[in-house]
Amino acid sequence: MRINFLLTFCLLSASLFAESPAPLNLNAGNGTERISRPNIILIFCDDLGYGDLGAYGSKKNRTPHIDKLAKEGIRFTSFYSSSPVCTPSRASLMTGCYARRVSMHEDYTGHWVLIPRSRRGLNPKEVTIAEALKTKGYATACIGKWHLGDQPDHLPTRHGFDYYFGIPYSNDMASKRRGDPPLPLVKQEAVIDQPVDQRTLTGRYTQEVVQFIEKNKDKPFFIYLPHTFPHLPLFASEKFHGKSANGRYGDTVEEIDDSTGKIMASLKRLDLDENTLVIFTSDNGSNGRNGGSNQPLFGAKGSTWEGGMRVPMIARWPGKIPQGTVCNSMTTTMDFYPTFCALAGAKLPEVKIDGKDIRSQLLGKESEKSPHESFFYYRRRQLQAVRWGDWKYHLPLERTFPNWTTSKTVRKKLRPAKLVNLKKDLKEKDDVSSEHPKVLLKMKSLVAEAIKTLGNEEIQGSEQREAKTLDSSKPLLKSE
Repeated sequence: MRINFLLTFCLLSASLFAESPAPLNLNAGNGTERISRPNIILIFCDDLGYGDLGAYGSKKNRTPHIDKLAKEGIRFTSFYSSSPVCTPSRASLMTGCYARRVSMHEDYTGHWVLIPRSRRGLNPKEVTIAEALKTKGYATACIGKWHLGDQPDHLPTRHGFDYYFGIPYSNDMASKRRGDPPLPLVKQEAVIDQPVDQRTLTGRYTQEVVQFIEKNKDKPFFIYLPHTFPHLPLFASEKFHGKSANGRYGDTVEEIDDSTGKIMASLKRLDLDENTLVIFTSDNGSNGRNGGSNQPLFGAKGSTWEGGMRVPMIARWPGKIPQGTVCNSMTTTMDFYPTFCALAGAKLPEVKIDGKDIRSQLLGKESEKSPHESFFYYRRRQLQAVRWGDWKYHLPLERTFPNWTTSKTVRKKLRPAKLVNLKKDLKEKDDVSSEHPKVLLKMKSLVAEAIKTLGNEEIQGSEQREAKTLDSSKPLLKSE
Protein backbone atom coordinates (compact mmCIF):
# COMPACT_ATOMS: atom_id res chain seq x y z
CA MET A 1 0.00 0.00 0.00
CA ARG A 2 2.77 2.42 0.93
CA ILE A 3 4.71 1.61 -2.26
CA ASN A 4 1.60 2.27 -4.35
CA PHE A 5 1.02 5.58 -2.55
CA LEU A 6 4.60 6.74 -3.11
CA LEU A 7 4.46 5.73 -6.77
CA THR A 8 1.18 7.62 -7.26
CA PHE A 9 2.60 10.70 -5.51
CA CYS A 10 5.70 10.71 -7.70
CA LEU A 11 3.65 10.37 -10.88
CA LEU A 12 1.35 13.20 -9.88
CA SER A 13 4.29 15.44 -9.00
CA ALA A 14 6.01 14.73 -12.28
CA SER A 15 2.89 15.51 -14.29
CA LEU A 16 2.44 18.98 -12.80
CA PHE A 17 5.08 20.46 -15.06
CA ALA A 18 6.08 19.92 -18.68
CA GLU A 19 9.64 20.04 -19.88
CA SER A 20 11.11 23.50 -20.40
CA PRO A 21 13.14 24.41 -23.49
CA ALA A 22 16.83 23.52 -23.50
CA PRO A 23 19.22 26.24 -22.31
CA LEU A 24 20.08 28.72 -25.05
CA ASN A 25 23.55 28.36 -26.49
CA LEU A 26 25.27 31.74 -26.24
CA ASN A 27 28.29 30.70 -28.26
CA ALA A 28 27.13 29.54 -31.66
CA GLY A 29 30.73 28.86 -32.66
CA ASN A 30 31.65 26.02 -30.34
CA GLY A 31 28.50 25.45 -28.29
CA THR A 32 30.32 25.43 -24.95
CA GLU A 33 28.92 28.48 -23.16
CA ARG A 34 25.51 28.19 -21.51
CA ILE A 35 23.36 30.47 -19.39
CA SER A 36 23.57 30.04 -15.62
CA ARG A 37 20.54 30.77 -13.48
CA PRO A 38 20.31 34.56 -13.36
CA ASN A 39 18.77 36.71 -10.69
CA ILE A 40 15.67 38.37 -12.16
CA ILE A 41 14.22 41.76 -11.27
CA LEU A 42 11.00 42.71 -13.05
CA ILE A 43 10.00 46.38 -12.61
CA PHE A 44 6.38 46.81 -13.63
CA CYS A 45 4.99 50.35 -13.66
CA ASP A 46 1.30 51.22 -13.42
CA ASP A 47 -0.12 53.26 -16.33
CA LEU A 48 3.29 54.35 -17.67
CA GLY A 49 2.90 55.31 -21.32
CA TYR A 50 4.96 54.27 -24.35
CA GLY A 51 6.30 57.82 -24.70
CA ASP A 52 7.05 58.54 -21.03
CA LEU A 53 10.74 57.61 -20.97
CA GLY A 54 13.70 59.41 -22.46
CA ALA A 55 14.71 56.18 -24.22
CA TYR A 56 11.34 56.29 -26.02
CA GLY A 57 11.49 59.95 -26.95
CA SER A 58 10.14 61.80 -23.90
CA LYS A 59 11.36 65.39 -23.62
CA LYS A 60 9.32 66.05 -20.46
CA ASN A 61 10.45 63.39 -18.00
CA ARG A 62 14.05 62.99 -16.87
CA THR A 63 14.79 59.26 -16.71
CA PRO A 64 18.59 58.88 -16.86
CA HIS A 65 18.79 55.60 -14.91
CA ILE A 66 16.14 53.87 -17.00
CA ASP A 67 17.64 55.29 -20.20
CA LYS A 68 20.97 53.83 -19.09
CA LEU A 69 19.34 50.40 -18.91
CA ALA A 70 18.40 50.82 -22.57
CA LYS A 71 21.87 52.04 -23.49
CA GLU A 72 23.45 49.04 -21.77
CA GLY A 73 20.80 46.56 -22.91
CA ILE A 74 17.90 46.19 -25.32
CA ARG A 75 14.81 48.28 -26.03
CA PHE A 76 11.65 46.67 -27.42
CA THR A 77 9.45 48.69 -29.76
CA SER A 78 6.56 46.26 -30.34
CA PHE A 79 5.98 44.87 -26.86
CA TYR A 80 2.44 44.36 -25.55
CA SER A 81 0.55 43.98 -22.34
CA SER A 82 -2.32 41.55 -22.77
CA SER A 83 -4.84 44.09 -21.48
CA PRO A 84 -5.36 47.86 -21.35
CA VAL A 85 -6.17 47.75 -17.59
CA CYS A 86 -4.60 46.53 -14.34
CA THR A 87 -5.93 43.19 -13.08
CA PRO A 88 -6.00 41.23 -16.36
CA SER A 89 -2.55 42.47 -17.36
CA ARG A 90 -1.12 41.21 -14.04
CA ALA A 91 -2.94 37.88 -14.30
CA SER A 92 -1.33 37.38 -17.71
CA LEU A 93 2.12 38.20 -16.39
CA MET A 94 1.77 35.74 -13.50
CA THR A 95 0.37 32.85 -15.58
CA GLY A 96 1.73 33.41 -19.09
CA CYS A 97 -1.85 33.38 -20.38
CA TYR A 98 -4.42 35.71 -21.82
CA ALA A 99 -6.51 36.85 -18.87
CA ARG A 100 -9.61 35.40 -20.51
CA ARG A 101 -7.98 31.94 -20.52
CA VAL A 102 -7.67 32.03 -16.71
CA SER A 103 -10.96 33.95 -16.26
CA MET A 104 -9.28 37.00 -14.75
CA HIS A 105 -10.43 39.40 -17.47
CA GLU A 106 -12.87 41.13 -15.08
CA ASP A 107 -14.27 40.88 -11.58
CA TYR A 108 -17.02 38.34 -10.98
CA THR A 109 -19.37 41.32 -10.54
CA GLY A 110 -18.50 42.54 -14.05
CA HIS A 111 -16.30 45.39 -12.82
CA TRP A 112 -13.32 46.36 -15.01
CA VAL A 113 -10.81 45.12 -12.41
CA LEU A 114 -10.86 43.52 -8.97
CA ILE A 115 -12.11 45.87 -6.29
CA PRO A 116 -11.58 45.79 -2.50
CA ARG A 117 -13.24 42.74 -0.91
CA SER A 118 -13.55 41.02 -4.28
CA ARG A 119 -14.22 37.30 -3.97
CA ARG A 120 -12.33 36.57 -7.20
CA GLY A 121 -8.64 35.78 -7.51
CA LEU A 122 -6.18 33.49 -9.27
CA ASN A 123 -7.08 29.83 -9.10
CA PRO A 124 -4.52 28.01 -6.88
CA LYS A 125 -4.33 25.36 -9.61
CA GLU A 126 -2.61 27.94 -11.82
CA VAL A 127 1.16 27.68 -11.38
CA THR A 128 2.51 31.22 -11.23
CA ILE A 129 5.87 32.38 -12.48
CA ALA A 130 7.05 32.65 -8.86
CA GLU A 131 6.01 29.07 -8.09
CA ALA A 132 7.83 27.79 -11.17
CA LEU A 133 11.06 29.61 -10.24
CA LYS A 134 10.87 28.36 -6.65
CA THR A 135 11.31 24.80 -7.96
CA LYS A 136 14.83 25.87 -8.93
CA GLY A 137 15.71 27.37 -5.58
CA TYR A 138 14.76 30.99 -6.25
CA ALA A 139 13.91 33.30 -3.37
CA THR A 140 10.82 35.22 -4.48
CA ALA A 141 9.39 38.60 -3.51
CA CYS A 142 6.47 40.73 -4.66
CA ILE A 143 7.00 44.33 -3.55
CA GLY A 144 4.35 46.79 -4.70
CA LYS A 145 0.82 46.68 -6.10
CA TRP A 146 -0.60 43.15 -6.44
CA HIS A 147 -4.20 43.59 -7.70
CA LEU A 148 -5.02 39.91 -8.10
CA GLY A 149 -7.19 39.64 -5.00
CA ASP A 150 -7.03 41.08 -1.48
CA GLN A 151 -8.39 38.10 0.44
CA PRO A 152 -5.81 35.86 2.22
CA ASP A 153 -6.31 33.02 -0.30
CA HIS A 154 -5.53 35.41 -3.15
CA LEU A 155 -2.47 37.24 -1.81
CA PRO A 156 1.05 36.79 -3.27
CA THR A 157 2.10 34.62 -0.32
CA ARG A 158 -0.40 32.00 -1.52
CA HIS A 159 0.93 32.12 -5.08
CA GLY A 160 4.63 31.40 -4.77
CA PHE A 161 6.07 34.54 -3.22
CA ASP A 162 8.16 34.13 -0.07
CA TYR A 163 7.74 37.78 0.76
CA TYR A 164 5.09 40.39 0.08
CA PHE A 165 5.11 44.09 0.87
CA GLY A 166 2.73 46.50 -0.83
CA ILE A 167 -0.81 47.61 -1.53
CA PRO A 168 -3.28 44.91 -2.65
CA TYR A 169 -5.05 46.94 -5.35
CA SER A 170 -5.01 50.34 -7.07
CA ASN A 171 -4.24 53.44 -5.03
CA ASP A 172 -7.56 55.08 -5.94
CA MET A 173 -9.61 52.30 -4.38
CA ALA A 174 -10.74 53.79 -1.09
CA SER A 175 -14.30 54.75 -1.94
CA LYS A 176 -16.42 55.40 1.14
CA ARG A 177 -19.53 55.24 -1.03
CA ARG A 178 -18.66 51.69 -2.04
CA GLY A 179 -17.64 50.80 1.50
CA ASP A 180 -13.92 50.43 0.78
CA PRO A 181 -11.56 50.49 3.76
CA PRO A 182 -8.77 53.09 3.89
CA LEU A 183 -5.91 52.13 1.54
CA PRO A 184 -3.92 49.39 3.33
CA LEU A 185 -0.19 48.63 3.23
CA VAL A 186 0.30 44.89 3.66
CA LYS A 187 3.33 42.92 4.81
CA GLN A 188 3.00 39.21 4.17
CA GLU A 189 -0.72 38.90 4.99
CA ALA A 190 -1.17 41.57 7.65
CA VAL A 191 -2.05 45.24 7.30
CA ILE A 192 0.76 47.30 8.84
CA ASP A 193 -0.29 50.81 7.84
CA GLN A 194 -3.79 52.19 7.11
CA PRO A 195 -4.32 54.53 5.41
CA VAL A 196 -0.83 54.42 3.98
CA ASP A 197 0.90 57.71 3.19
CA GLN A 198 1.19 57.38 -0.58
CA ARG A 199 4.03 59.88 -0.72
CA THR A 200 6.24 57.24 0.91
CA LEU A 201 5.35 54.26 -1.28
CA THR A 202 8.03 54.40 -3.99
CA GLY A 203 10.75 55.00 -1.43
CA ARG A 204 9.54 52.19 0.83
CA TYR A 205 9.30 49.77 -2.08
CA THR A 206 12.86 50.62 -3.07
CA GLN A 207 14.16 50.05 0.44
CA GLU A 208 12.39 46.69 0.64
CA VAL A 209 13.84 45.58 -2.71
CA VAL A 210 17.39 46.48 -1.67
CA GLN A 211 16.98 44.67 1.66
CA PHE A 212 15.65 41.57 -0.08
CA ILE A 213 18.63 41.59 -2.45
CA GLU A 214 21.04 41.90 0.47
CA LYS A 215 19.34 39.07 2.36
CA ASN A 216 19.33 36.71 -0.63
CA LYS A 217 22.56 37.66 -2.35
CA ASP A 218 23.95 34.12 -2.05
CA LYS A 219 21.09 32.42 -3.89
CA PRO A 220 19.15 33.13 -7.09
CA PHE A 221 16.24 35.51 -6.55
CA PHE A 222 13.20 36.76 -8.42
CA ILE A 223 11.90 40.19 -7.45
CA TYR A 224 8.64 41.44 -8.90
CA LEU A 225 8.35 45.20 -8.33
CA PRO A 226 4.91 46.42 -9.49
CA HIS A 227 5.08 50.16 -8.77
CA THR A 228 1.96 52.04 -7.63
CA PHE A 229 2.61 54.98 -9.95
CA PRO A 230 2.06 56.82 -12.24
CA HIS A 231 -1.50 55.54 -11.64
CA LEU A 232 -3.83 58.25 -10.36
CA PRO A 233 -3.91 59.83 -7.80
CA LEU A 234 -0.32 61.00 -8.13
CA PHE A 235 2.01 61.28 -5.14
CA ALA A 236 5.75 61.77 -4.78
CA SER A 237 8.06 62.17 -1.81
CA GLU A 238 9.24 65.61 -0.70
CA LYS A 239 12.51 65.15 -2.60
CA PHE A 240 10.62 64.84 -5.93
CA HIS A 241 7.34 66.66 -5.33
CA GLY A 242 7.14 69.70 -7.63
CA LYS A 243 10.64 69.15 -9.00
CA SER A 244 9.90 67.88 -12.52
CA ALA A 245 8.95 69.88 -15.60
CA ASN A 246 5.89 67.67 -16.10
CA GLY A 247 3.80 68.27 -13.00
CA ARG A 248 2.97 65.54 -10.52
CA TYR A 249 3.05 62.94 -13.28
CA GLY A 250 6.67 63.78 -14.01
CA ASP A 251 7.44 63.82 -10.28
CA THR A 252 6.30 60.20 -9.92
CA VAL A 253 8.11 59.04 -13.06
CA GLU A 254 11.35 60.68 -11.97
CA GLU A 255 11.10 59.11 -8.51
CA ILE A 256 10.64 55.71 -10.15
CA ASP A 257 13.76 56.44 -12.19
CA ASP A 258 15.63 57.27 -8.98
CA SER A 259 14.37 54.02 -7.47
CA THR A 260 15.72 52.11 -10.47
CA GLY A 261 19.10 53.78 -10.02
CA LYS A 262 19.27 52.77 -6.35
CA ILE A 263 18.42 49.17 -7.16
CA MET A 264 21.10 49.04 -9.86
CA ALA A 265 23.62 50.56 -7.45
CA SER A 266 22.86 47.86 -4.89
CA LEU A 267 23.51 45.14 -7.48
CA LYS A 268 26.91 46.63 -8.27
CA ARG A 269 27.78 47.07 -4.58
CA LEU A 270 26.98 43.41 -3.89
CA ASP A 271 28.78 42.18 -7.03
CA LEU A 272 25.53 40.81 -8.47
CA ASP A 273 25.33 43.04 -11.51
CA GLU A 274 26.79 40.59 -14.04
CA ASN A 275 24.33 37.80 -13.28
CA THR A 276 21.13 39.81 -12.89
CA LEU A 277 18.55 40.28 -15.62
CA VAL A 278 16.70 43.56 -15.03
CA ILE A 279 13.51 44.27 -16.95
CA PHE A 280 11.56 47.53 -16.94
CA THR A 281 8.06 47.75 -18.42
CA SER A 282 4.44 48.82 -17.76
CA ASP A 283 1.05 47.14 -17.24
CA ASN A 284 -0.72 49.18 -19.95
CA GLY A 285 -0.60 52.57 -21.63
CA SER A 286 -1.02 55.96 -20.02
CA ASN A 287 -4.48 57.48 -19.70
CA GLY A 288 -3.07 60.34 -21.75
CA ARG A 289 -3.98 62.93 -19.14
CA ASN A 290 -2.03 64.67 -16.37
CA GLY A 291 1.19 64.62 -18.38
CA GLY A 292 1.29 61.00 -19.56
CA SER A 293 2.16 60.18 -23.16
CA ASN A 294 1.75 57.23 -25.51
CA GLN A 295 3.38 58.99 -28.46
CA PRO A 296 3.76 58.19 -31.28
CA LEU A 297 0.87 55.75 -30.76
CA PHE A 298 -2.85 56.47 -30.96
CA GLY A 299 -5.16 55.70 -28.05
CA ALA A 300 -4.80 55.39 -24.30
CA LYS A 301 -5.31 53.17 -21.29
CA GLY A 302 -8.58 51.26 -21.41
CA SER A 303 -8.59 51.01 -25.21
CA THR A 304 -7.39 48.39 -27.66
CA TRP A 305 -5.72 50.98 -29.86
CA GLU A 306 -1.93 50.67 -29.77
CA GLY A 307 -1.61 53.36 -27.09
CA GLY A 308 -3.65 51.27 -24.70
CA MET A 309 -1.64 48.06 -24.90
CA ARG A 310 1.77 48.64 -26.52
CA VAL A 311 4.18 49.51 -23.72
CA PRO A 312 7.87 50.30 -23.22
CA MET A 313 10.09 47.33 -22.37
CA ILE A 314 13.79 47.51 -21.58
CA ALA A 315 16.04 44.63 -20.54
CA ARG A 316 19.63 44.63 -19.31
CA TRP A 317 21.94 41.69 -18.59
CA PRO A 318 25.66 42.49 -18.95
CA GLY A 319 27.59 40.11 -21.16
CA LYS A 320 24.42 38.39 -22.37
CA ILE A 321 22.27 41.14 -23.89
CA PRO A 322 24.18 43.24 -26.47
CA GLN A 323 24.40 46.90 -25.50
CA GLY A 324 22.26 49.49 -27.23
CA THR A 325 20.21 47.04 -29.27
CA VAL A 326 16.59 47.36 -30.40
CA CYS A 327 14.05 44.58 -30.88
CA ASN A 328 11.13 45.22 -33.22
CA SER A 329 9.49 41.79 -33.03
CA MET A 330 6.01 41.41 -31.57
CA THR A 331 6.41 40.18 -28.00
CA THR A 332 4.30 40.30 -24.85
CA THR A 333 4.26 40.27 -21.06
CA MET A 334 2.98 36.69 -21.31
CA ASP A 335 6.40 35.74 -22.68
CA PHE A 336 8.17 36.45 -19.41
CA TYR A 337 6.88 33.21 -17.89
CA PRO A 338 8.34 30.69 -20.39
CA THR A 339 11.44 32.82 -20.90
CA PHE A 340 12.28 33.02 -17.19
CA CYS A 341 11.60 29.30 -16.82
CA ALA A 342 13.96 28.54 -19.69
CA LEU A 343 16.69 30.75 -18.21
CA ALA A 344 16.31 29.13 -14.79
CA GLY A 345 15.94 25.57 -16.10
CA ALA A 346 12.46 25.35 -14.58
CA LYS A 347 9.68 23.30 -16.13
CA LEU A 348 6.59 24.81 -17.67
CA PRO A 349 3.15 24.00 -16.30
CA GLU A 350 1.29 21.09 -17.85
CA VAL A 351 -1.65 23.30 -18.82
CA LYS A 352 -1.64 25.43 -21.97
CA ILE A 353 -0.14 28.90 -21.80
CA ASP A 354 -0.02 31.64 -24.44
CA GLY A 355 3.45 33.06 -23.78
CA LYS A 356 6.45 32.15 -25.91
CA ASP A 357 10.13 31.74 -25.09
CA ILE A 358 11.74 35.00 -26.25
CA ARG A 359 15.33 34.29 -25.24
CA SER A 360 16.45 34.77 -28.84
CA GLN A 361 14.78 38.19 -29.01
CA LEU A 362 15.96 39.16 -25.54
CA LEU A 363 19.56 38.29 -26.34
CA GLY A 364 19.51 40.17 -29.64
CA LYS A 365 19.59 37.15 -31.94
CA GLU A 366 16.18 37.50 -33.61
CA SER A 367 15.27 41.16 -33.31
CA GLU A 368 12.79 41.12 -36.19
CA LYS A 369 11.21 37.67 -35.88
CA SER A 370 8.20 37.23 -33.61
CA PRO A 371 7.48 33.90 -31.91
CA HIS A 372 3.75 34.73 -32.12
CA GLU A 373 1.65 34.14 -35.19
CA SER A 374 -0.95 36.51 -33.81
CA PHE A 375 -1.88 38.68 -30.84
CA PHE A 376 -5.41 39.24 -29.52
CA TYR A 377 -6.56 42.54 -28.09
CA TYR A 378 -9.17 41.86 -25.43
CA ARG A 379 -10.96 44.64 -23.58
CA ARG A 380 -12.68 43.12 -20.59
CA ARG A 381 -14.75 40.21 -21.94
CA GLN A 382 -14.75 41.48 -25.52
CA LEU A 383 -12.32 40.65 -28.32
CA GLN A 384 -11.82 43.93 -30.18
CA ALA A 385 -8.80 43.47 -32.43
CA VAL A 386 -6.17 41.02 -33.65
CA ARG A 387 -2.64 41.51 -34.97
CA TRP A 388 -0.98 39.25 -37.55
CA GLY A 389 2.47 40.35 -38.65
CA ASP A 390 2.26 44.08 -39.40
CA TRP A 391 -1.50 43.85 -39.94
CA LYS A 392 -4.07 44.78 -37.31
CA TYR A 393 -7.78 44.10 -37.71
CA HIS A 394 -10.31 45.98 -35.60
CA LEU A 395 -13.49 43.97 -35.25
CA PRO A 396 -16.79 45.74 -35.97
CA LEU A 397 -18.32 46.71 -32.63
CA GLU A 398 -22.02 47.31 -32.28
CA ARG A 399 -21.90 47.13 -28.49
CA THR A 400 -19.35 47.29 -25.71
CA PHE A 401 -19.58 46.02 -22.19
CA PRO A 402 -21.10 47.14 -19.83
CA ASN A 403 -23.53 49.05 -22.08
CA TRP A 404 -24.57 46.02 -24.15
CA THR A 405 -26.82 48.22 -26.22
CA THR A 406 -27.50 48.07 -29.93
CA SER A 407 -29.48 51.26 -30.27
CA LYS A 408 -28.86 53.14 -33.50
CA THR A 409 -27.68 56.20 -31.60
CA VAL A 410 -24.97 54.30 -29.75
CA ARG A 411 -24.07 52.14 -32.75
CA LYS A 412 -23.02 55.18 -34.74
CA LYS A 413 -20.54 56.14 -32.04
CA LEU A 414 -18.86 52.74 -32.02
CA ARG A 415 -16.24 51.80 -34.55
CA PRO A 416 -16.74 49.84 -37.76
CA ALA A 417 -14.36 47.11 -38.92
CA LYS A 418 -10.95 48.35 -40.01
CA LEU A 419 -7.74 46.78 -41.31
CA VAL A 420 -4.56 48.79 -40.82
CA ASN A 421 -0.87 48.25 -41.53
CA LEU A 422 1.01 49.17 -38.36
CA LYS A 423 4.32 49.42 -40.16
CA LYS A 424 2.99 52.24 -42.34
CA ASP A 425 0.19 53.56 -40.17
CA LEU A 426 1.04 53.61 -36.47
CA LYS A 427 -1.84 55.99 -35.79
CA GLU A 428 -4.29 53.37 -37.17
CA LYS A 429 -6.11 55.88 -39.39
CA ASP A 430 -6.32 54.26 -42.82
CA ASP A 431 -8.63 51.33 -43.52
CA VAL A 432 -7.02 49.19 -46.24
CA SER A 433 -9.33 46.17 -46.00
CA SER A 434 -10.64 46.58 -49.56
CA GLU A 435 -7.09 46.41 -50.90
CA HIS A 436 -6.15 43.22 -49.03
CA PRO A 437 -9.02 40.70 -49.13
CA LYS A 438 -6.74 37.71 -48.42
CA VAL A 439 -5.35 39.38 -45.29
CA LEU A 440 -8.92 40.09 -44.20
CA LEU A 441 -9.85 36.43 -44.62
CA LYS A 442 -6.86 35.39 -42.53
CA MET A 443 -7.84 37.85 -39.82
CA LYS A 444 -11.38 36.54 -39.70
CA SER A 445 -10.10 32.98 -39.33
CA LEU A 446 -7.88 34.07 -36.41
CA VAL A 447 -10.85 35.83 -34.81
CA ALA A 448 -12.97 32.69 -35.14
CA GLU A 449 -10.27 30.56 -33.49
CA ALA A 450 -9.84 33.03 -30.62
CA ILE A 451 -13.59 33.14 -29.97
CA LYS A 452 -13.76 29.35 -30.06
CA THR A 453 -10.91 28.77 -27.60
CA LEU A 454 -10.77 31.91 -25.42
CA GLY A 455 -14.34 33.14 -25.78
CA ASN A 456 -15.89 36.52 -26.47
CA GLU A 457 -18.61 38.48 -24.70
CA GLU A 458 -21.06 35.85 -23.34
CA ILE A 459 -19.47 33.00 -25.33
CA GLN A 460 -17.40 30.71 -23.10
CA GLY A 461 -14.14 29.57 -24.69
CA SER A 462 -13.44 25.84 -24.96
CA GLU A 463 -10.02 26.39 -23.35
CA GLN A 464 -11.05 28.81 -20.60
CA ARG A 465 -10.16 27.81 -17.07
CA GLU A 466 -11.93 28.94 -13.92
CA ALA A 467 -10.65 31.59 -11.52
CA LYS A 468 -11.22 31.08 -7.80
CA THR A 469 -14.28 32.85 -6.45
CA LEU A 470 -14.78 32.65 -2.70
CA ASP A 471 -18.14 32.33 -0.99
CA SER A 472 -17.56 35.48 1.05
CA SER A 473 -15.00 38.21 1.66
CA LYS A 474 -13.93 40.75 4.28
CA PRO A 475 -12.24 44.15 4.06
CA LEU A 476 -8.51 44.27 4.76
CA LEU A 477 -8.15 46.06 8.10
CA LYS A 478 -5.30 46.69 10.48
CA SER A 479 -5.55 44.71 13.69
CA GLU A 480 -5.91 46.79 16.84
